[in-house]
Amino acid sequence: MSPRSAGLPDPRIPAGPIAEAWRRTRDGLPLISPLRKRQLQVLVVGSGLAGASAAATLAEQGYRVKLVTFHDSPRRAHSVAAQGGINAAKNYANDGDSIERLFADTLKGGDFRAREAGCHRLAEISGGIIDQCVAQGVPFAREYGGTLANRNFGGSLVSRTFYARGQTGQQLLYGAYQALMRQVAAGQVELLTRRDMLELVTVDGVARGIVCRHLLTGALETHTAHAVLLASGGYSNVYYLSTNALKSNASGIWAAHRQGALFANPCFTQIHPTCIPSGDAFQSKLTLMSESLRNDGRVWLPAKRDDPRAAAAIPEAERDYFLERQYPAYGNMVPRDVASRRARELCNGGQGVGPGGRSVYLDFNDAIADHGRATIAARYGNLFEMYERITGDDPMAGPMRIYPAPHYTMGGLWVDYHLMSSIPGLFVLGEANFSEHGANRLGASALMQGLADGYFIAPATVTAWLAGHPTPEIAPDHPACREAEARAHGRLQALLAAGGSQPVDGFHRELGHLMIEYCGISRCAEGLQTGLKQVAHLEARFHQEVRVPGEATGPNGELEKALRVADFFSLAQLMLRDALAREESCGAHFREEHQTPEGEALRDDGSFAHIAAWQYQPGSGEPTQPAPAAEPVRYSEPLEFTLMQPSTRNYR
Repeated sequence: MSPRSAGLPDPRIPAGPIAEAWRRTRDGLPLISPLRKRQLQVLVVGSGLAGASAAATLAEQGYRVKLVTFHDSPRRAHSVAAQGGINAAKNYANDGDSIERLFADTLKGGDFRAREAGCHRLAEISGGIIDQCVAQGVPFAREYGGTLANRNFGGSLVSRTFYARGQTGQQLLYGAYQALMRQVAAGQVELLTRRDMLELVTVDGVARGIVCRHLLTGALETHTAHAVLLASGGYSNVYYLSTNALKSNASGIWAAHRQGALFANPCFTQIHPTCIPSGDAFQSKLTLMSESLRNDGRVWLPAKRDDPRAAAAIPEAERDYFLERQYPAYGNMVPRDVASRRARELCNGGQGVGPGGRSVYLDFNDAIADHGRATIAARYGNLFEMYERITGDDPMAGPMRIYPAPHYTMGGLWVDYHLMSSIPGLFVLGEANFSEHGANRLGASALMQGLADGYFIAPATVTAWLAGHPTPEIAPDHPACREAEARAHGRLQALLAAGGSQPVDGFHRELGHLMIEYCGISRCAEGLQTGLKQVAHLEARFHQEVRVPGEATGPNGELEKALRVADFFSLAQLMLRDALAREESCGAHFREEHQTPEGEALRDDGSFAHIAAWQYQPGSGEPTQPAPAAEPVRYSEPLEFTLMQPSTRNYR
């Protein structure tokens, strides 16, 4: 195992047995008196599950909390779109589940590219999350006798996923939202809506606030605090077409990265296997179909290439249930990276169906025959309705057509075991951090991680930080705040003054095409090098040719998009560099040069059993300049394994 790179902060992994690490750490953290908490300000950016739960919990403890969101209501955060469920090691199905099994599935599912201690902590906390949400009134599905129902999700052989039909994220967010609004009503939380974070304020290297733009007035505002929590989500919209909401962006984490926060494993991005295929070249987003559908739906393709027949005309003997054939132990419930890769391979080989051969079938005919229409409708009715509204086809009458699409990002800002970034005082929660999912997230684990961070981990570790680092309040006219405001103002004016003629969306769409081609389901060295050159060229064109109409004052949707796309250009190049540097295949990072004879990912544990953490290099490549960015510095944090040794993932 290689030593930790010089310059990388201490990840603060607890010594001793992993199974007791979080309890020992939590019990040893310093505390702050309720009186003192009332004198301290905490700033939370993002109102999804991680942000809303953290703000509500910290306010309940007595802190003065500001919550900043670019939505008009926290209920619009993208967490609301999560469908299938949330994992927890409760063993209600009495099928052999346990904390240790959830830990093992998470570590293995991420292809051994995550910290053991973090994966185990997540499994430990999972049961408490369900208890918390039930107490809030989250309407989880229940069995006839009243016990909470569970179903299976990809990458596991047990049923541990709690769900609220196909609206689990919405219901969990409503639970966190009501806890948050209780604190707003009590005066403990100041809710600042329609604010877009543009810059991070640091004083003597410590995070002390943010600069944001009011989306209605255009005014730049500075908000300061004793600690900053960033929970702004992931960056799948770098691909343009993704399952993320249109306004989901990376600007918050990229602003922190520009100020010195390390960015970890940016190339670890997940392509979800069950999404409604794109309809035309001008479509602006894609729609997820929950992984839970694969519990009853069977994935298949015609056995013959270029088969023009409709699904109903293809007899059973001429169908290829390829996941069941290739992975008999897990069948259709293999992890997402595996299912996506296999679907794409067969479609590229000529077996695909639908326009352009870019779809596979997800068929519920056998499940309907076995259980009846009413039972299947009760399980998935809202998902079926969504599919029919979008496509015009009834999935009860014929199979769905699905295809992989960008969905989730395992990469994000580097954090230590306490969720603190490499900038002291800046904590990063949920999908915004590089998480506990390694190179591939298992289905139904995103909600688990977001709520674990917000309800349980950050409230303990933020308190410990504040107890050990007393800092005076700073005013918005502090020199560091004025400097951050000047940076934000300069970026706005540069984009407005570009003087080109091309709309922002055209550049974003072209960037997305490049990224899905060269840094999507599979990657290779030649393609990544080509991608780097083409993205850099496109970025230069963007700064020269983009047209951003309107002014900085007042609402300006095109200016908002331009700011986000400018950040996406820089992030895209970091993703390509990271994928090029990681000369192995692991999880969702599939390098075509590194695969087994069976076409599975081939890891290189000797050279790459580490977290890659990238340091931004200022001086060139600023968002207001068309010049190429300076070469970032790559650090590595070695991964240690004690409870479970790395092994080849085998889902066959």
